Amino acid sequence: MSKGNSSFERRRDRVRRSIKKVANGRPRLSVFRSSKQIYAQIIDDAKGHTVAAASTIEKDVRGQLKTGADVAAAEAVGKLIAERAKAAGVTQVVFDRGGYLYHGRVKALADAAREGGLEF
Repeated sequence: MSKGNSSFERRRDRVRRSIKKVANGRPRLSVFRSSKQIYAQIIDDAKGHTVAAASTIEKDVRGQLKTGADVAAAEAVGKLIAERAKAAGVTQVVFDRGGYLYHGRVKALADAAREGGLEF
């Protein structure tokens, strides 16, 4: 076993490092996707707590979707996270894609969050 970071972990660290440079106190919209679900949360790094969260494992979202692992599910989570962020008083965020490429489900979530009123 190698003791070094995987390419995914290096990419994730590189993205987070660049986000911290440009954040200017804005919370970050962090995305995690597994093979079966997608999760999003808005994190205030200055205070160290989660402002809002949404995922495909929630009952109200799960009932509307065929599966939690497609673009439609990502769009639903993006709209939901935007609603919850606005309810919490957050309108501007920085997008943290983690180590994932900005394509497919990650892009769909980001576009839906923008349509929902988040600015990034």
